[in-house]
Amino acid sequence: MRSLEQIKDWPVRHAAAGVVTRDGAQTAGDVQRVFPLASVTKPLVAYAVLVAVEEGAIELDQPAGPPGATVRHLLAHTSGIAFDTTDILAAPGTRRIYSSAGFELLAAFVAEQTGIAFPEYLREAVFEPLGMTASVLAGPAGHAGRSTAADLVRFVAELLNPQLISAPTHAAATSVQFPGLNGVLPGYGSQRPNDWGLGFEIRDGKSPHWTGGANSAGTYGHFGQSGTFLWVDPEIGVASLTLSDENFGDWAREAWPVFSDAVIAEAILARNSVPK
Repeated sequence: MRSLEQIKDWPVRHAAAGVVTRDGAQTAGDVQRVFPLASVTKPLVAYAVLVAVEEGAIELDQPAGPPGATVRHLLAHTSGIAFDTTDILAAPGTRRIYSSAGFELLAAFVAEQTGIAFPEYLREAVFEPLGMTASVLAGPAGHAGRSTAADLVRFVAELLNPQLISAPTHAAATSVQFPGLNGVLPGYGSQRPNDWGLGFEIRDGKSPHWTGGANSAGTYGHFGQSGTFLWVDPEIGVASLTLSDENFGDWAREAWPVFSDAVIAEAILARNSVPK
């Protein structure tokens, strides 16, 4: 895909990218280079939590975190706790408060319920079955993941065609939980509403946004402050990811939507050119 070549013009030292459709994957850059994921760690952690739900180790509506909160609240950033502490800022389910600390609570809860240290559980539940051999959680569950574009291609392929979790669980994870809640999208300011699924941000009608204007409202994914993102557009049937070593900033606000729109344009063109 010619759109992948855009990463060569980004103001970064190193970058890698991938595009996945149901017909396969295409990549650019050093796909074996390990990058810090920052908050792109969260969807990986969320997926492991969902596997724990599938296995019966925990339940989505099981109490976890601050009083009155559940696993579902923590995954959907509605537990009411602050971004990087467990200070309670609101009652569960009343505000969308993006919380990295909430994912640390989730990891501790899964470890407690399964008797397996969470980095090991994540490896066994997600990384190992998907063949993500270079991926690790090297610290807090909210932001300390490390991975390669080659590994994340495998992860987004799983999102397009889930095998590790059931269709109903996948649908819940990628649809709006606690609809109508307002909140702040890091890097982009107040969003009304600020829609999230279970560990995945839902694009909906947010503006401004880090995905492209051509992305459908059902697009879900995450971006990280280390200059990383992944998204899946289920309506179009395409997923994309990029990793870089330049922190998120104005360059990303400008480059990422252009990149995403180009990816989608090529994906639609390829789909429409297939003989009926």
